[in-house]
Amino acid sequence: MSLGMMYTAVFTGVAVTAQQDLFELTAPSTRAVVIHQVVLSQSTEVGDAQEESLSVLLRRGSSATTSGSGGGTATPARLQSGFAAAGSTVEINNTTKMSGGTITTVHSENWNVRAPLVILPPPELRIVLSPGERFTVELAATPADSFTVSGTLYFEEIGG
Repeated sequence: MSLGMMYTAVFTGVAVTAQQDLFELTAPSTRAVVIHQVVLSQSTEVGDAQEESLSVLLRRGSSATTSGSGGGTATPARLQSGFAAAGSTVEINNTTKMSGGTITTVHSENWNVRAPLVILPPPELRIVLSPGERFTVELAATPADSFTVSGTLYFEEIGG
């Protein structure tokens, strides 16, 4: 059971051709954020010849980092009716990645795109952001060709 309010941010069916921040979440100035789960999948690389393994990094940036650009925004969805709107800002598919300040890679994984990538750490290993910090799910490898990606980020806001 969570202590705060749970949300998701989603993007669906995006053609990805380059390295990018698939998700960038900025915690609100008055709340901590816990990252619960990241899910990525794709729908176009379905044959053996198209199979790739791509590097995915989970990264934390201080409040002094610069937000990425070139993507769009996602409006977080409440997982329970009656919750307040999320205070976090979520950007999706930024082709210019988060930069500057102090950026720390907290998780690195290779994603074989034939299967979904599900990152669901146990509670004691979840990433916790202080107010104002940034979090990204970075595609750190350039795909061989365009592929169509969907993703969901589950997060919790505590405090405020």
